[in-house]
Amino acid sequence: MTLRCAVLDDYQGAALALADWSVLDDEVDVRVLREHVTDRDVLAAALADCEIVVIMRERTPFDADLLRRLPRLRLLVTTGMRNASVDLAAAAAQGVTVCGTASSPTPPVELTWALLLGLARHITTESRSLREGGPWQSTVGQDLADRTLGLLGLGRIGTRVARVATAFGMRVLAWSQHLTAARAAEAGAQLAGSKEDLLNRSDFVSLHLVLSDRTRGLLGEPELRVMRPHAHLINTSRAGLVDRTALLRALREGWIAGAGLDVFDTEPLPADDPLRTLPNVLATPHLGYVSERNYRTFYTQAVEDIAAFLAGDPLRQLTAG
Repeated sequence: MTLRCAVLDDYQGAALALADWSVLDDEVDVRVLREHVTDRDVLAAALADCEIVVIMRERTPFDADLLRRLPRLRLLVTTGMRNASVDLAAAAAQGVTVCGTASSPTPPVELTWALLLGLARHITTESRSLREGGPWQSTVGQDLADRTLGLLGLGRIGTRVARVATAFGMRVLAWSQHLTAARAAEAGAQLAGSKEDLLNRSDFVSLHLVLSDRTRGLLGEPELRVMRPHAHLINTSRAGLVDRTALLRALREGWIAGAGLDVFDTEPLPADDPLRTLPNVLATPHLGYVSERNYRTFYTQAVEDIAAFLAGDPLRQLTAG
């Protein structure tokens, strides 16, 4: 019997082009959903006949309710080896195997620097002015050399961001709850005395933390008010790390100079969201992990996961706890 597989949220239509799905032709019928489906009833109906679903990161949450509505589902493949939007316990209880793929840390590092540089040198403003026949030079950019970059989180992404900062001649401060001075020094950073100390001393602040109950709302109004008025905030990690209401006030009232944002509480970002139009926001549509090499890894290993599952020996299996 041919199994049915749906690949969700393939915005760019890249899934089938970046992996060899033909190895599954005899056993699996693959279809791609290009548009994000927000309506849970519509999504459940679209997947009702599927034994296999491939999801992109945390774009489409698979909670217990949705899983219950998909009784035919046997295999759920997520890109990356961690997906907080999948209820692994509920999947196990329903007999659904969940597998992941490798994911490179370098694309979000590179996008972090694209946003930071774009803000520092007013790239969007100057490029638009050039294209539209506006003023020839209207802004004065910020230097990076001898400025301070504050990193909240110094894991495998934050560490790489720190290395780039030293190449620019920047000082690097780092802080997270369990970070030690020795570990910070290994990455070329100095351990800040506290979160507030880092925020107060940094010209640029970049977030590289996992979203959890402990880190949700890590930056609220008190923290944003501690930042320097000329400082920029960069978030390519998770929107929930920053209190949205406080961030909007900070940007509108000038507590900080601006923000580079790649992650949002609601994605896709609603058309009327003020973050789309604030002049001191440089925003991208969650592109942190979106690169050709990363996508090739995602989908190639998704095919491997499906083939291994059909052979009775699942690869890269994710389990609760």
